[in-house]
Amino acid sequence: MPMTRQQARNQAIDNDEASPSAAGCRQVFVRRRQVVSGQIAGFRKEVSSNVRKKRLQKLIGDGGRARGLNKQAGVQTSTLAHAQPRMAEHLDQVAEEVPVALVYNGISHAVMMASPVHLEDFALGFTLSEGIVQAPHQIYSLDVVPQQQGIEVRLEIGTEWMAKLKERRRTLAGRTGCGICGTESLQQAVRPVACMARQELPADAALQLAVTELYRWQPMQTLTGAFHGAAWCNGKGQIQFLREDIGRHNALDKLIGVLSQRKVKSIDGFVLVSSRASYEMVQKAASVGIPTLVAISAPTALAIDLAQESGLNLVGFARQGRHVIYTH
Repeated sequence: MPMTRQQARNQAIDNDEASPSAAGCRQVFVRRRQVVSGQIAGFRKEVSSNVRKKRLQKLIGDGGRARGLNKQAGVQTSTLAHAQPRMAEHLDQVAEEVPVALVYNGISHAVMMASPVHLEDFALGFTLSEGIVQAPHQIYSLDVVPQQQGIEVRLEIGTEWMAKLKERRRTLAGRTGCGICGTESLQQAVRPVACMARQELPADAALQLAVTELYRWQPMQTLTGAFHGAAWCNGKGQIQFLREDIGRHNALDKLIGVLSQRKVKSIDGFVLVSSRASYEMVQKAASVGIPTLVAISAPTALAIDLAQESGLNLVGFARQGRHVIYTH
């Protein structure tokens, strides 16, 4: 039986074979560590339909609707049993996706497509990770205001910070957390990355524990299959906080927001994201002093470059029993 593309890639890595260069790709040197599964306690178990139903009922409650979830939508599925197709109707949950405008001192700065949950965390995290202000106390007020066609988050910042924002003002009309749509110049597209003293890489056991625990902390993803997650893990790999959003950048901004509000010391742990590690994920993490970013999927070449430049530890392909270290 022919191997799948993922199986072939895994075998090539196991054999230390370098794949030939192709357009849009670049070869990089990495160190891959294989972790024996038996060393890690607690492995993922598949969620049964009964468990999923109970989680769904708990999340929705008596109101019939949860924030961030669209109303129950009737769908049809086809199943094959004994070569006889059957059609069955059932209720499913789909994710909400709404435009969220970030308005500073009355001026709209960015419009992002996002999940309408934890928007205070989102606005705070975005404001910090984009360098609009440097500390939460520099935001005087923050209000979430529903509108007919979306949601506005209105922030008041000091005149000094607003003047700096106007100098590099950009209007974003992003798709699912896209971070640079509408940027006016190439210089704005890739901002200088913040540099920090490189910290020790978390232990393999800590990384693996976080990976095995991630799915249990993502109720919206369990219900819809449409949410990214960004988790804050302590030095032992135990997840302390997690935020979800349809956009991976948004999820990270929400996590940065809650970490700032809780006054969490970023040096004491690492961030795990359920997505690829794009350059902007590295940029955002470095901007608030997060020492290690771990991604379930691959990093991009630019993300690796920026991680190396900033002093951030970057780990990709974090799966049960294995992960790939790109910078440390």
